[in-house]
Amino acid sequence: MRDDIKGKAQGIEPSAKARNVQEIADKAENIYEALAVISHRAKQISVQLKRELQGKLEEFSPAVDNLEEVNENKEQIEISKFYERLPNPGTIAMNEFLDGELQFRKKDKPNQ
Repeated sequence: MRDDIKGKAQGIEPSAKARNVQEIADKAENIYEALAVISHRAKQISVQLKRELQGKLEEFSPAVDNLEEVNENKEQIEISKFYERLPNPGTIAMNEFLDGELQFRKKDKPNQ
């Protein structure tokens, strides 16, 4: 499920579009539960993509912190543009949810 988010995201339309609320609600007990699952997954995707981007950009960070020696690296710019073009993590999570790729369960309530 988490192995190739970038690959999945490239096939998703990045612009926002209207969704059928009933279709979303049918995949969970109610719309609120569905949106909670989607938002939780969107946060996971966001954190993962941020870590990946930071890791790739750290390769380009200079050993010396000198503002006068800032170079523009074409490869670094291309990596940044690639991540900017990816759809919003919420959009990716919504598609995963509607495609049945997310598994979720409720936490057991402790005995009262």
